[in-house]
Amino acid sequence: VKPSDNFNTVLYTGNGGTNAITGVGFQPDWVWIKNRPDAKDHQIYDAVRGVTKVIGSDRNSAEATVSNGLTAFGSDGFTVGSDANVNDNSDSNASWNWKGNGAGSANTDGTLNSTVSVNTTAGFSIVSYTGNGNNTTVGHGLGTAPGMVIVKRRNSTGAWPVWHSKPASINEIVELNSTGAQQNGASYFNNSATTSSVFPLGTSGDVNASGGTYIAYCFAEKKGYSKISFYTGDGNANGPFVYTGFKPAFLLIKSTSNSGNWHLADNKRVGLNPWNYRIQPADSNAEYQGSAIYSDFLSNGF
Repeated sequence: VKPSDNFNTVLYTGNGGTNAITGVGFQPDWVWIKNRPDAKDHQIYDAVRGVTKVIGSDRNSAEATVSNGLTAFGSDGFTVGSDANVNDNSDSNASWNWKGNGAGSANTDGTLNSTVSVNTTAGFSIVSYTGNGNNTTVGHGLGTAPGMVIVKRRNSTGAWPVWHSKPASINEIVELNSTGAQQNGASYFNNSATTSSVFPLGTSGDVNASGGTYIAYCFAEKKGYSKISFYTGDGNANGPFVYTGFKPAFLLIKSTSNSGNWHLADNKRVGLNPWNYRIQPADSNAEYQGSAIYSDFLSNGF
């Protein structure tokens, strides 16, 4: 009924010490933070892995423990410590917050058992699992087939493969940490589609090494709240209109046919229409504030 009960962008200013961030509107279970003015790494935390456990969309490194990063999830936000990536004194930061279901519970729907924190209302789940090195499946808890799955290995280096339901070939993937075009992903997701209970895994070490530990973020479309789709560019200054059926609050775009960075925009940062300031998930660059790359948020799309 109220989309902001399930996702919200919150901007805050760092203080270099302990900083309790409020105004999210719910207890967030996935928090993605980016320093805006400086070239600092993206910081991604979730309630399944627990506080202080960080990974970043702009790097392929293993999960790290940062004692002064995100230190607590609260009923209306989260608390960060003195780590400059999330709380540099006087710097503005963007945080994107999703609601799951806390630390999660056991799921045995797939060949591999998983721990799942799921919000079926919003079509979002956080999935933790340990790989077996074989073509297999993992339960996601959504009750409907996800249209996008993002995976990251935790205990070793590895890319961020993204399975998306819309490419012409189901075995194509892109990587969240890469500017590259789509590539063959048969070894990542076994050339298979998701189902209402599981998503497939291939044998790539980025998603399913024997004994490897992983975290996945799964998204299913919900009418009036989320849209997972595609469009074809026209190269014009006034480009194509993409229908969503609602006013976007968070927009993530990647060219599949060409190399190029991801485009992340939201409805809170200064620059909303006629162009939205862009953050690039695949690199640590500061927020892009020029007008050369932009998107307009409209009442029913962008």
